[in-house]
Amino acid sequence: MNLLEKKLARYDIPQKAKAAGIYPYFRAISSEQDCEVIINGKKVLMFGSNSYLGLTNHPKVKEAAIEATRKYGTGCAGSRFLNGTLDIHEELERKIAKWIGKEEAIVYSTGFQVNLGVVSCITGREDYIICDESDHASIIEGRRLSFSNALKFKHNDMASLEKVLASCPADKIKLIVVDGVFSMEGDVAPLPEIIALAKKYNAQVMVDEAHGVGVFGEQGQGICHHLGVTNDVDLIMGTFSKSFASLGGFIACNSIIANYLRHNSRSYIFSASATPGAIGAANAALDIMMNEPERIKQLWEVTNYALKGFREMGCEIGPTTTPIIPLYIRDNDKTFMVTRDLLEEGIFVNPVISPAVAPHDTLIRFSLMATHTHEQVDVAFDKIGKIFRRYDIIK
Repeated sequence: MNLLEKKLARYDIPQKAKAAGIYPYFRAISSEQDCEVIINGKKVLMFGSNSYLGLTNHPKVKEAAIEATRKYGTGCAGSRFLNGTLDIHEELERKIAKWIGKEEAIVYSTGFQVNLGVVSCITGREDYIICDESDHASIIEGRRLSFSNALKFKHNDMASLEKVLASCPADKIKLIVVDGVFSMEGDVAPLPEIIALAKKYNAQVMVDEAHGVGVFGEQGQGICHHLGVTNDVDLIMGTFSKSFASLGGFIACNSIIANYLRHNSRSYIFSASATPGAIGAANAALDIMMNEPERIKQLWEVTNYALKGFREMGCEIGPTTTPIIPLYIRDNDKTFMVTRDLLEEGIFVNPVISPAVAPHDTLIRFSLMATHTHEQVDVAFDKIGKIFRRYDIIK
């Protein structure tokens, strides 16, 4: 065993979890991603998906992916910067920009690469990137790659943010980067208050709408649109892997910022462009969002039903008001055991432990789709209640 292998062999946490029979990851699904999936030949109710509008199996979305593949092939064989820009990339960018309410939009290959490529390059050595401590890992990685000074503030704490802003030189660029909807806890950033502080201290704002687009806004434009702050936010990021039922991501901004990013964002310039099939699917999903607002209403109806039910059950769910419902367990081993037992009962949920959350905040993440029924949620209530009582999580 060489030195590298000896070092990496000391990492044995997964092996211990597997030996204990509680390893909860890489559970192979052998069906479409829908409200019900097949795992090991067994039907399981899916409450661990980010397909908030339930479009991954929509006939129009699938047909659009097939048609784009027929016309353009399976890949672009290069980056957008060189040979990988198709007319459908540009068509989708124009449509997203108009839909979001910005001058331009740029499509990246994944949502992670959007945050990585934008946050890492947009500010300079003497500037400041200021992040919420609960920001997504992709924002954190972008911040790490940047040469700028990295600062953070306590989660959704405006006094903490103001203290950080006040510590920065007045004549330097200050970019505040936050999730609009936080992916694990399901709570929403106080964007009006953040924007007020940004204006007071001459800072700029970037909002990650990965879990906001398709969920908030009349046509799913996101939390910025819902709160009426789109014009005050400098950069709006979104992903195609959730409500768009595809793969990819975008940044929407003004033309000055877009021009800079197109020629300096390394994860955009040096990555192969999003495949024709992914672009076709995202384009069709956007059409459905804009033309079928009843899907968003259905999502909120079943979300409010579930939020009410979990609170009445006595579950600790925190301040979430979204289709992301954290069920706090606050114990790593119990979190894994509950996840295992629920899967045995036909309920798929995701365990969330450190470092995704603080060690004392471990939880299972219960997420909803517009296509979930009350009956399916009721089944989940029954199974979760039984197992939570088994482990003394609720009485």
